[in-house]
Amino acid sequence: MNTPLDRAEPLIAPGHSACVGCGEVLGARLCLDAAGKDVIVTGATGCLEITTSRYPESSWRVPWIHSLFENTAAVAAGIEAALKALGRQDEAKVIAHGGDGATADIGLQALSGMLERGHDVLYICFDNEAYMNTGVQRSSLTPVGARTMTTPPGRQSWGEVIPKKNMPAIVAAHGVPYVAVASVGYPQDLQKKMKKALAVRGPKYLQVHVPCPLGWAFDTSLTIKLAQLAVQTALYPLYELENGTVTEVRKVGRRLPVEEYLKPQGRFRHLLRPGAEKELALIQALADANAQRFGYPPLSSVTVNK
Repeated sequence: MNTPLDRAEPLIAPGHSACVGCGEVLGARLCLDAAGKDVIVTGATGCLEITTSRYPESSWRVPWIHSLFENTAAVAAGIEAALKALGRQDEAKVIAHGGDGATADIGLQALSGMLERGHDVLYICFDNEAYMNTGVQRSSLTPVGARTMTTPPGRQSWGEVIPKKNMPAIVAAHGVPYVAVASVGYPQDLQKKMKKALAVRGPKYLQVHVPCPLGWAFDTSLTIKLAQLAVQTALYPLYELENGTVTEVRKVGRRLPVEEYLKPQGRFRHLLRPGAEKELALIQALADANAQRFGYPPLSSVTVNK
């Protein structure tokens, strides 16, 4: 299926081994098709790398380099510096890919260095909210309440208890010109932000919400719907930061209660049982705080189907 903004042949070829309904490969394809062929891509170890580059084949129709888990930003910075040294910086855009673990945990130091030095690189974080490739362990972008292999709900806990790390704010604190949050649930918005980021000189950061059917335990037909519900509940607002200031927020027609988003996912099933009312209220409070910050409408009174 061709993307909304680009009818050319997709730059990530079919035949990869991603799961049915994988939000990450969809996000990567949307981003790459918006960028065009004149790019050089580095990719950290993770689901996207594993599923698109199984030897001796590759799904990448552009130059693509597999980095280590922790250093995709450093490799991209080196490529950008080499292009400048050769006087060829206008021939190709440099893009770095990483999952939430490779971005917010293992690769945070390399990313910070790339941002601080001012490399003309677009870093894309594909946020599926856990280390999916290695067995669904929590990352610092795992949301509160989620069940993972390292945050199992039970008598001693009710899932992840640490709030999601605010990576867009951390990146913006480096003084970069452009930061944006997008979602595969809104492909035109995602591709618009992708094109805008690539038109900016200097370091830029795009965080893309990419639901994972395996790690989140939902029906594979619901990938886009869940991505949209994350936005509509204000658990994952979509916005842009230019020079540290919020300049654009994607509006929603009505705001939904968080149960609408949590209910279809097995990783939150324990929160919808009797006795978890306090924890559920905490997640709603996090969404309410996002709604207040980004100007969402009042909470809509929606009856959740039991």
